[in-house]
Amino acid sequence: MRLAQWLIPGFSALALAACATDGDSGDNMDSAAAGDAGPPAAVSTIGPPRLSADLRDSAGRTRARATAETSGDSLRVRVEAVGMSAGAYGAHLHTTGRCDGPGFETAGPHWNPTGQMHGKDNPKGMHKGDLPNLVVGTDGRGSFEYTIPNAGLSGMLPTSLIDGDGAAVVIHAAPDDFRTDPSGKSGARIACGVLG
Repeated sequence: MRLAQWLIPGFSALALAACATDGDSGDNMDSAAAGDAGPPAAVSTIGPPRLSADLRDSAGRTRARATAETSGDSLRVRVEAVGMSAGAYGAHLHTTGRCDGPGFETAGPHWNPTGQMHGKDNPKGMHKGDLPNLVVGTDGRGSFEYTIPNAGLSGMLPTSLIDGDGAAVVIHAAPDDFRTDPSGKSGARIACGVLG
């Protein structure tokens, strides 16, 4: 135990020293050699690069699967229906990683870190958590992939999806009209999954 108390701080100091650079050293690649791209960009992601969720209805049946991953300075979300009735359904990212049935209200409101109104067609919109409608065919399948600019899963961005209470993906009973605040008249929450 005492050895660990000395080794951990010692290795930490060694690692920090190894990261330090001497501007006069010829061993480091200078900005001219790197195309004079300027200072390195701040790292915007900390944590897992990809999260997923099974979206279940109030009876516990899986109705869709979702993934979310940071891609550069954007967040890419994919939702794929499995065994849903044919039709169009609103889909959104919600602020809280809880999916208590039957109504899934515990998932909280739509993820909206920028304080906008709802919907891509709303002149005062849109929420970061507004997603395309999930269109399901007669075979019970449908999917979309959508990229949310200036957002990430977690990290230093003010528009990071994952915070202390997590996040959820929710499917609603009706299609989103992409205009009406707060949820595009998309109706009841019929399936929910916690990203993890």
